[in-house]
Amino acid sequence: MSASTDIAGLNTRVEPAEAEYRRAKQREALRRKLLPCLGILIGIAVWAGLVEFLKVPPFIAPSPLVVLETLIAKSDVLLSNLWPTVVEAVGGFILGNLFAIALATLFVHRKTVSETFFPLVVLINSIPVVAKAPILVLLLGNGFAPKVAIAAVISFFPTLVNMVRGLEAVNPQAMELMRVLSASKREIFFKLRLYNSLPYLFSALRISASISVVGAIVGEWIGSNYGIGALIIQATYAFDSALLYATVLVGSAFSVAFFMAISLAERLIIRWQPSAVA
Repeated sequence: MSASTDIAGLNTRVEPAEAEYRRAKQREALRRKLLPCLGILIGIAVWAGLVEFLKVPPFIAPSPLVVLETLIAKSDVLLSNLWPTVVEAVGGFILGNLFAIALATLFVHRKTVSETFFPLVVLINSIPVVAKAPILVLLLGNGFAPKVAIAAVISFFPTLVNMVRGLEAVNPQAMELMRVLSASKREIFFKLRLYNSLPYLFSALRISASISVVGAIVGEWIGSNYGIGALIIQATYAFDSALLYATVLVGSAFSVAFFMAISLAERLIIRWQPSAVA
């Protein structure tokens, strides 16, 4: 048997295996998309069934159909109140994470600063956000600034902790190699530490993306006439449960969309690692 015949036979065996592997990957991707949708549908079905079976009054818990009708009928009100929350959450997310990354860099390079101020950061983070919010409203007024500040504060700590961990979790052999090559601290940071910290950073950013929305909404509860948080308060006091549920769903949808946007950015940027660090 010739060498060309052997190669042809090998290619014949490899191609079906590769095709089967691709089909398996496609099935897995489809499964990951369908299962969350199935879970949401089951949740809606249980919600509708409980409301109907227990005869829950509409002012306590409306049916999913009533909430859907409210989403459509009051879409202009919901969207006009969503926009301020989006600005506050995204603004706070950017500011909080930029400051966290800068402080994490300082902590890694200046251990004395880290040992001095990290306990203070932990202490500030331990204060509930509902207690921080009134203080920030008093300090910054009643406009966008305190809501952005609250979203920034609540986004800050997860990124700081994960970024410090990522910058420090460097392979000792890689670090030794960089030193043998006489790399400067700047080169070690940008070519080794920062590169190594990206999975940790995006793990924190996914958390921050969701909780920044919570921070913005809590800020709107304390003092605001606009935004998802303000609309939740107004709907609660008016006993408009359908609008209340619709508002919560809109806020949750934005939080999920923000989370997914960060996850997409992670997949586009971190191509060398199939799954991010949890």
